[in-house]
Amino acid sequence: MLICCGLTTLDITQVVHVLPRPDEKVVATSQRATFGGPAANAAATAAALGVPTRLVTAIGTGALAEVVRADVVAAGVELIDVTADGRAVPDEEARGPAVSTVLVTAGTGERAVVSTNATDRPVAAGGGRAVSSVFDPVGQGDVGGRERDVLLLDGHHPFLAHALAVRAREREVLVVLDGGSWKDGTAELVALCDAVVLSQDFRMPGGDVSRVLEDVAALGPRFVARSRGGAPVEVLDGGARSDLPVPAAGVVVDTLGAGDVLHGAFAAGVSRGRSWGSALREAVAVASRSVSYEGARGWIGR
Repeated sequence: MLICCGLTTLDITQVVHVLPRPDEKVVATSQRATFGGPAANAAATAAALGVPTRLVTAIGTGALAEVVRADVVAAGVELIDVTADGRAVPDEEARGPAVSTVLVTAGTGERAVVSTNATDRPVAAGGGRAVSSVFDPVGQGDVGGRERDVLLLDGHHPFLAHALAVRAREREVLVVLDGGSWKDGTAELVALCDAVVLSQDFRMPGGDVSRVLEDVAALGPRFVARSRGGAPVEVLDGGARSDLPVPAAGVVVDTLGAGDVLHGAFAAGVSRGRSWGSALREAVAVASRSVSYEGARGWIGR
C-alpha cells in the first residue's frame, strides 16, 4: 500500500504558441481542466502502475471540489479528504480547491504555473485516532521483504504530514519526501524520512547547491536523489555518490507534472519491494516517457 499526503489542486491548463507579454492577449490552441498537485498526481501514477494507493489531502467544498473528488476516484485512488468532516479544517477556513493556472508552450513543452497552493488553506494534524485511521488496514510491510507500505509526502499541509510521518515511523512504514522546494517544516519532515527525491530547484537556506544531497542526508535520510530535467539524476545512497542517466524523451509535448510522475513511480517501486536504486531507475523511465503526452497523466494507458 502507498499512502500519499499533500496537495490536490484544480488545474486549468492552456496550450499556447508563445507566452503573453504584459498587456497582451494570446489564443490557446487547446485547454483542459482536471485535478493536479504533487501528491494527487503521484497517487494517480502509482495507481496506474498497479499499486493500491490512498491519497490524504484537503480538497474543500463546493461544485469544483466535487469535480476534483470525482476525478481522483476515477483515477483509481482511494481518497481521504480531511475537509470532509470539518475536523481538520475550521469552518471559517473551508473553501473550494486550490487552483493552478498553467500555460504550456507548444513545441517545447515548457510550462508556466501560477497556483494558490495550500498557503491559505491551513490543515490541522487531526486527532490521534484520525491519524491512525489513515494507516488502516496498513500493516508493517510484507514479512517476505518484498511488498512494503510506503508514505509519500510532498511537504504541503505540514502539520498533517508531520503527524503522519511520526505515525508511519512507529508502524515501520517507509517515509519518502518529494522535495520540490524548501518550506516551513521541511527540516523536521526530512528528519523523519528514509528517502528524499529533490527537484532541480530545491535549495536549503544558506546551503551550497553542489552539496545539497549531503546536506539533506545529514538530516537523516539514507537515500537522497535530485532530478535535473533531462540531465542525469544525482544520487546519494548510503554516502555513495552516483549519476543515473535519463532515457531520451523523444518529442517533448508537456513537462507539466513530470516530477510528480517521478515521485509517484519511485514510491510505487519501493512499495513493490524494489531497492531504492532500482525503484528510481524504473521511475526515471516512466517520467521520461510521460513528457511525450499532454498533462501529468496523458501517458496512462498508452
